Amino acid sequence: MNPNPQSLPAADIPDHPDPNPPSRTPPRRRHRWIVWVAALCILGGGAYFLSRQSAPTQQQQQGKGKGKGGYGGAIPVSAATVTKGNMGEYIEALGTVTPVYTVTVASRVVGQLTEVHYKEGQIVHKGDLLAVIDPRPYTAVYIQAQGQLARDQALLENARVDLARYQTAVEQHAIPEQQLATQQALVHQDEGTVKLDEGNLDAAKVNVDYTRITSPIDGRVGLRTVDPGNIVPANGTTGIVTITQLQPITVIFTMAEDYISNVVAQMRGGHKLRVDALSRDDESELAQGTVLTLDNQIDTSTGTVRVRAMFANKDNKLFPNEFVNAKLLVRTLMGVNLIPSAAIQRNNEISFVYVVNSNKTVQSRNITVATSDGNKAAVTGVDPGETVVTDGFDKLQEGAKVVIRKPVSQAPPGTPPQLRQQQQNNQTTTQKNANQQLKTGQKNAPGSNK
Repeated sequence: MNPNPQSLPAADIPDHPDPNPPSRTPPRRRHRWIVWVAALCILGGGAYFLSRQSAPTQQQQQGKGKGKGGYGGAIPVSAATVTKGNMGEYIEALGTVTPVYTVTVASRVVGQLTEVHYKEGQIVHKGDLLAVIDPRPYTAVYIQAQGQLARDQALLENARVDLARYQTAVEQHAIPEQQLATQQALVHQDEGTVKLDEGNLDAAKVNVDYTRITSPIDGRVGLRTVDPGNIVPANGTTGIVTITQLQPITVIFTMAEDYISNVVAQMRGGHKLRVDALSRDDESELAQGTVLTLDNQIDTSTGTVRVRAMFANKDNKLFPNEFVNAKLLVRTLMGVNLIPSAAIQRNNEISFVYVVNSNKTVQSRNITVATSDGNKAAVTGVDPGETVVTDGFDKLQEGAKVVIRKPVSQAPPGTPPQLRQQQQNNQTTTQKNANQQLKTGQKNAPGSNK
């Protein structure tokens, strides 16, 4: 054992110790430098990322700083000016297209259907040949009736000759008067027989004519119900074909009893009340007509009366049994205030509009709607020349500051087509919603035609 633990063996002691031994960095100090370098890298990356994101954020803040939509804090809206003019008051109701005449053509005689002279859906006229029933049995009966009539006419002629001879013989007292009276009775009997034969001949001739089935009216032929070769009955319930008159045609709809006195008074005065037939979606006008007549009694369960209107239907747009929207012009309101229907708002059965003041703020004002035609409405509560809001009601409130944006048709040059189309779609949707809301309110109003 080495008695001096600090002493080293001679072999382990260098002969010439290095005067500048290499320095060694403590491990703790080296780790600290690594942490600082990583922190600087993270801070630099975060600063770069924030600088990249700051540009769009500043742009958005600048856009918001201009206000909603970039109008300096004002709400962008569309507006229209109140005008003065005339407007018709209409009664709107669901109507049914009803033909003036509908005929189910049936055979008047029994027999085999041998010929068909029409096509399904064809327009036919009165007297046109439609079908033929086998006429041979009825022609034979007609010939028999002719022969019977000729024979009885010969017997009558012979009886009359005998009567003349007997009259001469009675004057000469050659025969008794009883024989003359008997001959006179025989002549009358033969005359009756001849008349009977004439009637049978006419009946046989009618049956022969019935074998040729003709159209009784002008109209459109429906689908064929019997094919050639079948035996058709006489006066069958189904018939051979149905013909419907299309020109002219009528529309039947209901009207509230409150309008009866006004409508009847105008009809008695000789005025023709106009009726428009519109499609189910109210988007297109099918035809124009006039009121023909009113029913003779009111339906007590609904408080309405049926009205029949006549239409020329020259282009055949009205189809039998079709449902249409009928609009009856009752009267024309003269010199009323007109606004777009899109400007009318409703709240708890109260109609109101937002009026734009001179300082570009809006004021809510209650109005009364007299009538509407879908696009415009006649109202009271506003004055001609005032400006009312027609679009952009989402964030409007009393006293809000607004800016009126230009309509799509007046958009500045260079506006992107997508923006023009989007604005047009928004205006169209707002207009439709306002029209539907206004119609619903009018139908629910007291005395309206539901």
